[in-house]
Amino acid sequence: MATTADIRNGLCIDLEGKLFIVLEFQHVKPGKGPAFVRTKLKNLQTGKVVDKTFSAGHKITTARIERRKHQFLYRDDFGFTFMDNDTYEQVIIPVEMVENSDLMKDGEQAEILFHAETEKALTCELPAHVTLQVTYTEPGVKGDTATNATKPATLETGAEVQVPLFVNEGDNIKVDTRNRSYIERVKA
Repeated sequence: MATTADIRNGLCIDLEGKLFIVLEFQHVKPGKGPAFVRTKLKNLQTGKVVDKTFSAGHKITTARIERRKHQFLYRDDFGFTFMDNDTYEQVIIPVEMVENSDLMKDGEQAEILFHAETEKALTCELPAHVTLQVTYTEPGVKGDTATNATKPATLETGAEVQVPLFVNEGDNIKVDTRNRSYIERVKA
């Protein structure tokens, strides 16, 4: 058993029979009254983020999870198929477990979180940034770059993101997979 003093970002806890991962936490010691810990937790089954406050010293049950690197192979009717690079074992992940899955291309590396006791896949996390090629975008107008104007661009995976006006078809760009934002143009 752990206590609220052991709470840290990334810790997986079992709360009322459901698994949550700690996204943010803050120890608060008010001038009056007892200390407490304010947390932001993500439900690993539903993906819903909830706020929860624990009193200081409260006992919590931690769950052991393991992060394993897997390579994306293909998508079919059952979901996404990933392969463990060490054991060559394949795992099928349902579509709803992968956020921004349209930014993933064949051969891409991802981290899958497994519950250590049950060996059940909990969630799949893409790398923070991916490099993709622009397959279609409207041409930018010369002299129209004084503002932070953007235009839609379709990427090789079929995903659509907003890019600056100077990005053209055939350019490789780096995209943040957490918020689908353009980061920079990449030399091929």
